[in-house]
Amino acid sequence: MTGQDSIEQALAGGEPQRVGWFRFYFADERWEWSEQVQILHGYQPGTVTPTTDLVLSHKHPDDYQQVAATLVEMRRNHRTFSTRHRIIDTHGEVREVVVIGDQLNDDTGHLIGTHGFYVDVTPTPAMTKAIVSAALTEITENRSVIDQVKGMLMLIYRVDADTAFELLRWRSQETNVKLRLLAEQLLADYAGLVYEDVLPPRATFDHLLLTAHQRIGDDGDTVGP
Repeated sequence: MTGQDSIEQALAGGEPQRVGWFRFYFADERWEWSEQVQILHGYQPGTVTPTTDLVLSHKHPDDYQQVAATLVEMRRNHRTFSTRHRIIDTHGEVREVVVIGDQLNDDTGHLIGTHGFYVDVTPTPAMTKAIVSAALTEITENRSVIDQVKGMLMLIYRVDADTAFELLRWRSQETNVKLRLLAEQLLADYAGLVYEDVLPPRATFDHLLLTAHQRIGDDGDTVGP
């Protein structure tokens, strides 16, 4: 199963999904959006060819400079990145999104671009009030490793429980790794972070999330970051 096939499998069927993938190629500055990302921006799938100008045209005016600077940094230094900002779709609706990107390599290991995903985290009043307390419950109560990691994702990205689980499930499907094994690796990764009073930058968590599957041994054992 190819990466794109597994992504499509993860995002197919059921209720509307809030996670979709993107790719950006350095050589010709070409973008690719999954159907979900096209829909998030208000387009019917297959009716839009994303460009850097189009990507920026959808950013909320108050968030435009932040996102533009992030894109410049990504294209200049080819680093992982994450941002939380607002977009305006073709219908004028404002959506809040988390965008996370990591390095994209070809089959020979040569760096060719950036790939990652959008998560629609547009809050409702009830969601905003409940996220932190629900996340702490998921982490601190005697729950499964999947629920613990789900709680961590809720806190890191300030999303609700359903979105956190959807994000974890999406990574499982994309990387063809069992959900429990991926959760165990992420739990080990997060527990292994060394810090004092201040949490590491969110980019640290982004990188661990995007690369956790690479640290799972052939026998399913978790290994260090």
